Amino acid sequence: MIREHPPAVEPYIDAHSHVWTPDVAHYPLAPSFTVADMKPRSFTAEELLATCRPAGVGRVNLIQMSYYEFDNRCMLDMIKLYPERFVGTAIVDPLAGDPGKAMRDFLPRGVSAFRIQPAYSKLPPGRWLEPPGYAAMFATAARTGSALSCLIGPDGFPEVERMCRRFPDTTIIIDHLGRIGAGRDGTIHDADIDALCALAKHPKVHVKVGAFYALGKKTPPYVDLGPLIRRVVAAFGAKRCMWESDCPFQVVTDRYIDSLSLIRDRLDFLTRDDRDWLLVRTAERVLFRPAKS
Repeated sequence: MIREHPPAVEPYIDAHSHVWTPDVAHYPLAPSFTVADMKPRSFTAEELLATCRPAGVGRVNLIQMSYYEFDNRCMLDMIKLYPERFVGTAIVDPLAGDPGKAMRDFLPRGVSAFRIQPAYSKLPPGRWLEPPGYAAMFATAARTGSALSCLIGPDGFPEVERMCRRFPDTTIIIDHLGRIGAGRDGTIHDADIDALCALAKHPKVHVKVGAFYALGKKTPPYVDLGPLIRRVVAAFGAKRCMWESDCPFQVVTDRYIDSLSLIRDRLDFLTRDDRDWLLVRTAERVLFRPAKS
């Protein structure tokens, strides 16, 4: 299924946002979460569109929210409701019987990527991709052209490196700039940047450039992140980088436009072509294209 373009006045793509609803009767929370964990209490598809469209963002890659764990129904229903606006990144259980089949079943429903992280393997970051289910997921992603989106910090990079050597045809996305600078003091360590940029030697690895509210000084206009972003874009090339907001967390204390503006209007080392790839074309190529089921 080809994803239709929204109006030209909304050209940008947000590669990473969550939605959820206060209707927990229809969409029950996973056993490890309660209503008190939902902050904000509501961020529906309609609330997301009301937030992003005035900024010129017409399409969004929805990330399955952890509140629902492996029950992807809420996200899938929103994709079905707004097929011209949304694609999705689903979550399947890597420890379940056949995660590869679960991935293939999602592909006809607007899903183009799958989120993976150490919490789902129940192993420390240094070993997080060891379960056989993850090997099945890497192999399935390579066959279908779908992507695996990694929610990790620098301590998870070595395992990605190992699996990239084993599965060189698998498309990988590193979320949130690898969470570099996400610590309480916001320190950005050169060694962490070096480790992230080292993954660029694998041509199928991409990076989401965003979640600025949580990195470095964590304060708009986020220009302190410029040196980090410069190095990442130089290493991977703009064609393998895509902007993300990580809503609704971006708009809890800051504004949506604060995140978009850093890429669109600031960072003078980015060329016009760089901005086009970061804000539109990379996500369009990687996420808004049909996968093979």
